[in-house]
Amino acid sequence: MRLPLPQFSLGDRPDHHIAEVIETATTEFLAQCLEPEDLSFPVMPPFGSWVRSVDEESGNQVLAVVYYATTSPIDSVHRARALGLSLSELREQQPQIFAMLKTEFRAAIVGFMPPTQGSNGSKHPSDPAYQYLPPRPPQIHQAVYQCQPEEIIHFSEQLDFLRTLLQVNGAPVEALTAAAIREVYQLRKADRGWLVQAGRTLSILLKDDYDRLRYILSQIHW
Repeated sequence: MRLPLPQFSLGDRPDHHIAEVIETATTEFLAQCLEPEDLSFPVMPPFGSWVRSVDEESGNQVLAVVYYATTSPIDSVHRARALGLSLSELREQQPQIFAMLKTEFRAAIVGFMPPTQGSNGSKHPSDPAYQYLPPRPPQIHQAVYQCQPEEIIHFSEQLDFLRTLLQVNGAPVEALTAAAIREVYQLRKADRGWLVQAGRTLSILLKDDYDRLRYILSQIHW
């Protein structure tokens, strides 16, 4: 049985601090979402959304894209069962349910940014960003943050991360690539020039697989 993570009051952490690393590897990490203070389920990060953690030894900010998320019982022996109640009824009649479930997500590492002076690891637009695997992934129990818009915009100036997304194991990579592009495109306020360049990069990466290219492009809103 996996015990719940120790929690802190919401006043002790930034709003974009959403999870904690509980399993780590060279190419990805598994994180458990932090529980909210009220009776509700932890917010599950969207498929294709951008998160970051840190390799504490080097100070590198490690960027990753969420490709899988799940909510399941903390007790791995017993499955959740249907109760036929609304969320408000659950809060009134079965409030213990919220403490018996955990939300986890896997994120594929797409690059990193070197140490910064900021206390929360936020980056300045002039800081370098590297779109290849860092020397080390984040350690166990490191905080996981939702990336801020300026971080994603800065990191996506280059498009080498698309190659990494197309090679993620155990994920619907076409849908994942399209979702990541859609989020960046939205944050860039529908920058058509950037989107055209992303399409051209995909056409090079998938020059021998037109069906996959067409499928990805069909999920991107031009």
